[in-house]
Amino acid sequence: MKTSGFIMIIGSALLLGLFFFPLWNIKLEAPQYPDPLGMDIYIAGIEGEEEFDIQNIDGINHYIGMKKIPKPKDMWEFNTFPVVIGGMAVFGIILGILGLFGKISSRWFLGWFILMSLLGILGMYDFNNWLIDYGTDLDPKAIIKLTDANGDPLSYKPPLLGSQKILNFTAHSYPQTGAYLMFAGMFLTLVAWFFGRNKVNN
Repeated sequence: MKTSGFIMIIGSALLLGLFFFPLWNIKLEAPQYPDPLGMDIYIAGIEGEEEFDIQNIDGINHYIGMKKIPKPKDMWEFNTFPVVIGGMAVFGIILGILGLFGKISSRWFLGWFILMSLLGILGMYDFNNWLIDYGTDLDPKAIIKLTDANGDPLSYKPPLLGSQKILNFTAHSYPQTGAYLMFAGMFLTLVAWFFGRNKVNN
């Protein structure tokens, strides 16, 4: 169990990278912007890739009635996610230490992985709901009002993952360093369970 406990500690600790690196990035490309506008989404807030990106995105959104990019105080997620991630990282490290000394079985590692996977799915579901609200809850007094073939207001929802054409912009939405560290950490915890299980079976 020493090897699996050590791997569990490393995997759990990788989640702490989410406090330093962005989880997701949304980038907007258009002919009038030689340098694309981008925003990095962290677990505690949203920042522009460049100094004035958020200001420019808010300016564009104003014309079509979209809300401003939320600040940490505007969304409960930015207060809750750091607590959840920090708690799961500490919990996983404690499990790894207990496993290191043979105090628990590797099934705890699998349980941690399943719980973290469920939290990740819920997080992505919540993120997608925010994108839907962000792209569809438009100000009826907007300067520019565009409708589809049925006369319904256009949706400006960025894609959850991938690229999508929105008017003359192309929106790109992809995971960033924080997400890759989280995925790597979760994979290592699965490896820790596998090594621990094999040790018991042997």
